Amino acid sequence: MNPKEIIARRVAKEFENGQLINLGIGLPTLTANYIEDGISVTFQSENGMVGMGKVADKDEIDLDTINAGGQYVTINDDGAFFDTAMSFGLIRGGHVDVTVLGALEVDQNGNLANWIVPGKMVPGMGGAMDLVVGAKKVIVAMLHTAKGKSKILKNCTLPLTAKNVVDMIVTELAVMKVTENGLLVTEISEGVTVEELIEMTEADLIISDDLVRREMQTI
Repeated sequence: MNPKEIIARRVAKEFENGQLINLGIGLPTLTANYIEDGISVTFQSENGMVGMGKVADKDEIDLDTINAGGQYVTINDDGAFFDTAMSFGLIRGGHVDVTVLGALEVDQNGNLANWIVPGKMVPGMGGAMDLVVGAKKVIVAMLHTAKGKSKILKNCTLPLTAKNVVDMIVTELAVMKVTENGLLVTEISEGVTVEELIEMTEADLIISDDLVRREMQTI
């Protein structure tokens, strides 16, 4: 199982019946492939869609049906389209239950940096700033390191998307909850020791007394 699949499968376990969920571009969109049996959720795209389905196969492509990341997607029979004002009304009005986003950096205070690296061209900040302050739960789904360096820091160094907004971080190595006292590690992947996790993470970690060993075959 590759690292991104490990992350997507674990994030999908957080979804509950009836939730309205927004998935960020890239890795977060994979979580829609692993919804557990018996769980029914609705996906929202901030460019004006609810009831969004999976990424479209070649024979399903409709040139007018794309998500906020520019991917061709399907829409369910109970889906609906509307303008951007309505879409952001849902987000800013607190109607989105969960948002799942990637990140360039996250820190132990729940600060998030995911929209720009100074000096590099970007298409824009998208809806991330609205989503992380409007959604009831913010999950960051990302690889633990980039080019061997930790992405989970004591303090973010890149321009922030928002402060103190992250509730949970899921990587291929562990699951961490942001608490008032710092990052609480609740799960760790098989084959990874606590010592190795601490070494690969710049942020200070609190290891739960009830730490769960996450077996890859059961994710």
